[in-house]
Amino acid sequence: MDPLLLDFAWLIGSFVIGVMLGSLTGLIPGFHVNNVALIALSLSPVAVGIGIPLDAVAGIIVACGTVHTFLNYIPSALVGAPDDNMALALLPGHRMLISGQAAQGVAYSARGSQMGLLMSIPLLIVARLLFGENPGLGLYETSRDILPWLLLVISIFLILTETTRLPWPGPFQKLTKGLRYEFSRPVGITLPVGNRRFNMKMRAFDFRLTDSSRSAGILVATAYFLLTGFYGWAVFELPARSPVGMPSATLLFPGLAGLFGIANLIDIYVTSSEIPPQEHDWELPPMRPLAVPTFLSAVVSSVMAILPGMTAAQATVVVMSMRNFWGRLTDPNYVPADFEHGIIDQPIGNTKSVDIEVDDQDLSDEDRDLLKAAFGEIETTPDLDPRYNDPKRDLEIIAILSSVNTAVTVMVLGFLYMVGRPRSGAALALNMMYPIDIWGAVEPPADFIRLLGITIAAGLLAVPMMGKVGRGMLRLHELIPLRSLVLAVTIFVTILVYFSTGWVGVGTLVIGTGIGLMPPRIGIRRSHAMGIILVPIMMYTFAQTLDGFGFI
Repeated sequence: MDPLLLDFAWLIGSFVIGVMLGSLTGLIPGFHVNNVALIALSLSPVAVGIGIPLDAVAGIIVACGTVHTFLNYIPSALVGAPDDNMALALLPGHRMLISGQAAQGVAYSARGSQMGLLMSIPLLIVARLLFGENPGLGLYETSRDILPWLLLVISIFLILTETTRLPWPGPFQKLTKGLRYEFSRPVGITLPVGNRRFNMKMRAFDFRLTDSSRSAGILVATAYFLLTGFYGWAVFELPARSPVGMPSATLLFPGLAGLFGIANLIDIYVTSSEIPPQEHDWELPPMRPLAVPTFLSAVVSSVMAILPGMTAAQATVVVMSMRNFWGRLTDPNYVPADFEHGIIDQPIGNTKSVDIEVDDQDLSDEDRDLLKAAFGEIETTPDLDPRYNDPKRDLEIIAILSSVNTAVTVMVLGFLYMVGRPRSGAALALNMMYPIDIWGAVEPPADFIRLLGITIAAGLLAVPMMGKVGRGMLRLHELIPLRSLVLAVTIFVTILVYFSTGWVGVGTLVIGTGIGLMPPRIGIRRSHAMGIILVPIMMYTFAQTLDGFGFI
């Protein structure tokens, strides 16, 4: 056979197999693309022995990873069992499901991933000029020197974006009761931004610790971030061993499954009984309204993809924080959206002070009791409070998160060829499988062009796939009661944890679930649980940077 036709055949074959495997990893909770990548790496000598080229194996890994970033929204939002990158999609997606608009959530996720994929392609050139060398500014080497400090600054920023207001203890409130100093007249400054002028006024210095304090919410978020961080340190230090010999045993899987998966499944089991009828609006939203947030997502992903421990969840928080900041500057009536609690114009801790008028004249006594019980759940689960949520904002958050998730995957592949550093399990498998031809000239390597082409093709194919798979998942919801499905998924994840990491993993899962149940009951964002990854990485990098004598 003509060598050119043979190469093309291997290209198509690797693309098809990768898409099929990506569909499995995206839809099966806990079955991550990294597992496929490491299995492919371990089987690569066998593949070479039977005549399969390594670039075909690499194509399988890349196609699998791309399709995974599209389809992994579906188990996160429609089942409640996410991986770490889609943890923030749980609550917005679940709210769309219980409001009968799950189809729109899937459509927005597909559009967001598609736009993130397309917008990240030109940013590869910009990233190459910034982080690469010859030509390029070589900023990657500079970033390595300040990496621990950079991670610390980003972590502090993510914590400071917490908007929940919590009460300080009574003694602190009494001690600081008089620490408010009024100005004789308002003090203001004017900020010129383009053609606009923004006025900021301050009427007093207020140092009181009150019963509705954002600083208390930030302090609790910091404590929770550190708690999950030390939990993550234990997760990385404890040995993991599969009782059935499964490869790549790691306790990070049960840790993440407990914090973000099982904990959310328990909340769903407690607060929801049946799925309401769904609107079958599968039409993709227009690109224009999502152009700015998804482009900003791709830009942030370019930075996050080069930093270890930074995932799509952190990038989404950064994007939404910038969106809220710009909204406040440009629109005095702008109502900012929190990332897991919806609209934040009212303190979440004061839900009892807000009245909701409901016309219940036409309701039966049973329906009135159900409505009363639903509002009772609001006090313990503010994430589902309709007073703090807006479907349009939820859909935008879903699109942004999906955009970031896919864009990070593209940028990680690009950085592997720009600086030779893997930032994901799939990129690590590629790096270990065969020598990477570094993008050290103006023209990118042919191997990178081929893998990028597979990435784009897999992404474009995944868009219509999401509609088909989403319809099938909703039919499954119609056939099986929600609580039965949630219970089945919980049992399945627990069994998967046991087979991959043994009883140590099951214990890790139980502890992680207990920690993961805290945020919605306190009122803080669940994304602070990403300290499970960030804190251990910062501990390691600070030890390497500051411990010149080798004591640590």
